[in-house]
Parts: sequence; C-alpha cells; structure tokens
Amino acid sequence: MKYDIVIIGAGPAGLSFASSMMDLDVKVLVIERSSTDSISNPKADGREIALTHLSVKILKKLGVWDLIDQAQISPLKEAKVFDGDSPSLLNFKSDDSSIEALGYLVPNYQIRKALYERVIQAKNITLLMDTTVEDVNPFEDYSEVLLSVDKKIEAKLVIAADSRFSSIRRKMGIPSLMKDFSKVMIVTKMKHERSHHNVALECFDYGQTLALLPMVGDASSIILTVTTDKAQEVLNLSEEKFNVKITQSFKGELGGMTQSGERYSYPLVAVHAQTFIANRFALIGDAAVGMHPVTAHGFNLGLRGQDILAGLIKEAHQHGQDIGSKSLLKLFEKKHINLTRIMFFGTNGIVALFTNDAPYVKQIRRLALKFAEHFPPIKYLITHHLTEAKKNRFLPF
Repeated sequence: MKYDIVIIGAGPAGLSFASSMMDLDVKVLVIERSSTDSISNPKADGREIALTHLSVKILKKLGVWDLIDQAQISPLKEAKVFDGDSPSLLNFKSDDSSIEALGYLVPNYQIRKALYERVIQAKNITLLMDTTVEDVNPFEDYSEVLLSVDKKIEAKLVIAADSRFSSIRRKMGIPSLMKDFSKVMIVTKMKHERSHHNVALECFDYGQTLALLPMVGDASSIILTVTTDKAQEVLNLSEEKFNVKITQSFKGELGGMTQSGERYSYPLVAVHAQTFIANRFALIGDAAVGMHPVTAHGFNLGLRGQDILAGLIKEAHQHGQDIGSKSLLKLFEKKHINLTRIMFFGTNGIVALFTNDAPYVKQIRRLALKFAEHFPPIKYLITHHLTEAKKNRFLPF
C-alpha cells in the first residue's frame, strides 16, 4: 500500500503531527505497537504536563485544546526554586496583568485522550494498532516500511515518534547521546490543608529533589526524585509514613499532606539524537530529544518540533513540491536542532549543579540563585519565554 506519510508511534508527538495533517490532501498512516484501548482510553499516569503559551497556541490551532477537560487545567501563576535549607530562592511570576499565568498544568492522559479524539475525526488518517515496524528501507523517491504483520508500506516520508528509546532511530543508523541519571522520579497526587495559590515549588534538597505542581483545588502533583537504590524504599512506604515524609519535606507550609492518588515511578534517562533526519526520514518528539523533566521542556519541545515540520510540509505541498525532499528535511533540522541542543545540555548542566551535594558546589549554586534572583534580565528572559508576552530578539527560541 502507498501513503504520503507514515508516522511510527501514536504518542503525543505522533498524534500531534497527525493532527497537523488533517486539513491537507495527503494520506497518513499512524502505526502503533500498543492496543487501541491503551491509546483511545489512556489511564492516569501521575504526570502533569506544564504547557507554555506557545504549546497552548499550537494545541488550539490543532483543534485539540477544547477537547481537553477544561475543569482539569490548572494555571501556573508563580514558580519558586529553593536550594536545600538555605535562604537562596529564585522566584518567577508574571507581572503583566494581561497574562493569566506563566503556563498551564494539564494531566498527561488528558492531552493524549484529546489528541486521539481529534485524529479519529480525520478522513485522511488511518490508525494501525497492535503492529510493530520491523524495518525502514529508504530509496530515492520513497521509503519502504516493513511491518510485523508481513506487509510492506510505501511512503514519501517516514516519521519516527516512538519514544526516547526509539528502535527505528537505531535501525536508521542515527546515533544518540544518552544520559542515565541513575535517579527515579516518584510521582503522586496529594491533598493539603492550605492553598497552593497556583504556585509551583522546586526544592533541590540534599539527597533528593522535591517538586510541587499545583493542580485544581487544594491538591498538587508531588514529584520526589531519589537515587535508584532508594526508590523502592520510598515506594514501599505506607501511606501514613509517606504523608509524614512529604509534609515534613515541605516544612508544613501547606499543612498536613495526604496521598490521594497512586504512586508511579519513572527512571530518569535523557536522550538527544545526533541528527533529526535521514533520507526520507525524520525524528520528532522524544525520539529526537528526550529531556530531564526538571525544566519541564520535554513535551513543549516535541510539540514545537512537529509544528515546524508540519508547517514546512504544508508549504511544500501548497507549491506542488516533494514533501520528503532532502532540502525540506534539512530546513526542519536547522530550525529545530540547535534549540534542542541548548535546552538539552543546559538542562543537564542544571541537574548536575543542583543535585551535587559537595560543599563547594552547594556554595556555587547558592550564589547562582542569588545572582539570578537579583539580576532582572535573566528572570525577564525566562518568564517571557514561557508566556510569549513579548518577542525578544535576544532569545534563541
């Protein structure tokens, strides 16, 4: 069978790109190894996605934003970063009265569900579930996709969006840099006696990192990051002991805290592909760059990348040009890869600085926080990147 575009992976990046193709006269096939039920009816997984204003804008353009349960969207009005028990603090908030929030927190499963609901409305998109891609063979004018069901598909362009551990990326001979942090992120929903006032907290405590993402009402998503050897011990804690641990970790500022959701755990591994393209082939989402979640840029970068590629394809199609040409793919990479490198290595640098408990490193990060807090241009650049309140020529993104 022949298609214009084959997307491998029906995760957020793959479905976002498929949504971008809905108003185009092209045949799209989305191949997913999981079952239809797991994609059409995703379960809560404990993860809250912090969306920038650009991401919200893209989701609205795709017709996805209104499909998300609006009652579960929580505005992020302020963010505070602490260093251990020191008085060092970095505080971000929007001072522009026309902007409601720095960003918006949305449950991951809600975004995935909305994307699926949008894609199944399309007449030009076919979903093929419970199917594995065995190999991709690129030729001059098309690529051949070999499926586990003993079928061959031809496409002008193949796009891999099959996670940061992408098997297709490896099969296409694209090397990647992988950073294993030897840490585990434990997430759960907790209720608390006092209001969070829509303020996110990031506490780089000694021996662990603790974050709070404000959800709707007096509840928050709590993210505890510990070394891999300590993870099971935390997961095995009774709810009573876990509640005490988290309440004490936040120094009782939110009053008593009570677990109200399951505990989930995720190993922390970051990945960056050396190139995002090959002949008749492109990487998007985590298959291109999988971020450490500390700066909350992973989903946002994935959404931005697919938007860039989709825009180039639409322009090429409008002018009757080849949507899988080398020149188009090179332009996509040029527009996207440099920013992802900055964010990837910058984020890894932040993690290295704020999770190292050596005495001299503690002193350096306290000085860094103090400098950033009292140097308005830094806070201005970061805040305006999140809110897009004003385009700034000094920003690389």
